[in-house]
Amino acid sequence: MIAVDAVAPEHHLGGADFIQADIRQPGIARVLAETAADTVVHLDVTAMALGSGSRTTVKETNVIGTMQLLGACQKSPSVQRLVVKSSTNVYGSAPRDPAVFTETTPPKSLPSGGFAKDTVEVEGYVRGFARRRPDVAVCVLRFANILGPTADTPLASYFALPVLPTVFGYDPRLQFVHEDDVIEVLRIASHEPERGTLNSGTFNIAGDGVLLLSQCSRRLGRPTVPLLLPAVTWAGSLVRTLGMTDFSPEQIRLLTHGRVVSTVQMRETLGFRPKYTTAETFADFARSHGPGLLPPEALAGAVDRIAALPLAGGGTPPTQSAN
Repeated sequence: MIAVDAVAPEHHLGGADFIQADIRQPGIARVLAETAADTVVHLDVTAMALGSGSRTTVKETNVIGTMQLLGACQKSPSVQRLVVKSSTNVYGSAPRDPAVFTETTPPKSLPSGGFAKDTVEVEGYVRGFARRRPDVAVCVLRFANILGPTADTPLASYFALPVLPTVFGYDPRLQFVHEDDVIEVLRIASHEPERGTLNSGTFNIAGDGVLLLSQCSRRLGRPTVPLLLPAVTWAGSLVRTLGMTDFSPEQIRLLTHGRVVSTVQMRETLGFRPKYTTAETFADFARSHGPGLLPPEALAGAVDRIAALPLAGGGTPPTQSAN
């Protein structure tokens, strides 16, 4: 087993040997040829820059790196299986989205930039590779938002803020997949399929169930600050400038309209059943990040009491006097 990256790993790789190489460079073809790799797992499609890397560097790695890697795979006669880490970001987030996306549901509007656009381009190149090399089994895994004790993702950074800015009037539905389940499904996809399963195709990967953003904030014990959309956009630019988190326009759209995907194909065709539900994934993330500004129970109780007030639309309406 060979692991390839542009930077040396900070931890032990188990039984894998490490080769330092940049997939954006043609040298990746030499690595595949010298190792005679039969299975390639492409994980370097990411929303976050390493270290002080810029958005341009991320796009080059996502798109140019994928093109170079696919070109190397196309020339390698030993490659028999390709697994690509993608994202449910390919569906975008729009006000008229369907309640649930399946793998064949087209987005209402294609992402205009950022990581979401990268993933759309990456998947396009992967489909082209699959047509040119029909002898190679190709598996694309569209992961929902990845969370866990060690996950380093834009949404994890957002939930780590002491106060969560939200879009006034919206409470989006969110799905999560646990980092441990990510490793397990990559293992399944990279091996020969078991009887009755098919490890090729495109699959949504997410834990069962959904959580509202308001439920997430309560379980974290972090208060929210509802802002009008222009103010949220300004706040996103501010936190990006301060280097606090990657509060990108695509993340703002997610926190406005949400996104839910079907995982039927993941279970019935790929044969994978996540260990963690969406709620259990978030609970594990919340435990690892400690208590927020307010105890979760107290925050939940306060929100429920406010929601029950007549002026908030809850509770018992005032008695009308009879004429």
